[in-house]
Amino acid sequence: MANRTDPLAKSIRGTNPQNLVEKILRSKIYQNTYWKEQCFGLTAETLVDKAMELDHLGGTFGGNRKPTPFICLVMKMLQIQPEKDIVVEFIKNEDYKYVRALGAFYLRITGTDIDIYRYLEPLYNDYRKLRRKLADGQYALTHVDEYIDELLTTDYSCDIALPRIKKRSQLEHNGQLEPRRSALEDDFEEEEEKDEDEPLATGLDDEHEKDYYRGGSPTRERDRDRRRDSHRYRDRDYDRDRDYDRDYERDRDYDRERGRRDRDRDRDRDRHRLRDDKDYGRERDRERDREARERDRRDRERGRHRSYSRSRSRSRDRKDRDDDRRKRHARSSASPARDEPKKKKEKKEKKEKKDDGTDHPDPEIAEANRLRASLGLKPLKL
Repeated sequence: MANRTDPLAKSIRGTNPQNLVEKILRSKIYQNTYWKEQCFGLTAETLVDKAMELDHLGGTFGGNRKPTPFICLVMKMLQIQPEKDIVVEFIKNEDYKYVRALGAFYLRITGTDIDIYRYLEPLYNDYRKLRRKLADGQYALTHVDEYIDELLTTDYSCDIALPRIKKRSQLEHNGQLEPRRSALEDDFEEEEEKDEDEPLATGLDDEHEKDYYRGGSPTRERDRDRRRDSHRYRDRDYDRDRDYDRDYERDRDYDRERGRRDRDRDRDRDRHRLRDDKDYGRERDRERDREARERDRRDRERGRHRSYSRSRSRSRDRKDRDDDRRKRHARSSASPARDEPKKKKEKKEKKEKKDDGTDHPDPEIAEANRLRASLGLKPLKL
């Protein structure tokens, strides 16, 4: 709850005001002891007391990049979002220079371009010294006008990225800002008025002085010409600065355009290189596929030749087995043909032997049949 933005706070540049500080720095601030002890429960009124106690400004310091009280108070202002009148009072405070620096930094982050130039440019006339804490923990001496120039001309201050603002010359060209008047111009005008009023106050009646004030004196003409030349030189310097800004804008646009062309060229080169690499990879894959197909074809041919050889050997073995079987069959079929007459003869003899009755179970009858057979008679039939 202590780190949440005020619910009534408005969005700044389309985001939460605390998001204008980088997340890493924001986390370091939330973990800092000064934030937890001194910034808890501060309001826009009590914040002034803490700002008056500041004795230096800066972002982070040390090896672990601890945030300074200055940047913690800036974070608190982003959290509670004080009114614009309070911020302007901070900037116009001439008694406490760090209160002025705090208000200027907050306005530079959250204010509009016109408000930034309108309220910060008068601080160029503040030459008071400021102590600034560097990243190594040492202090450096700076001045208010130098710090304001840093806010108006750079994009990074106190470890915070400042939002971009338009050039003053562009705002003047659009009629949103009047040309800036230097404080020295008022001094010059006062000196000129004093030079013109001094002879009138003395009331001298000298003729030479009368001629001088009447406008015909060469001395007065010379003084008028000198003042005119000084104004002309000042205008020339202003024109030179404006031309310099225009040249700077043109050079920056040219550098940006050249950088864009270089990036496009590098991108095209990388794209062509990637395309070449892809083509090379595709050709290499195609070559690998071709080699794989060739290897598969050789393997198939080798397998086909091996299977053909095996089939030939199997057919040869089958033929040999068939021949052997045929020979055995022929041998087996030929032997019964040779033994058949012998079998027939034996069967006939056996039949004849049976017919002549010699095998009769009765020995006497068998003997008689044998005798009858020898005599060529028929055997006895009993």
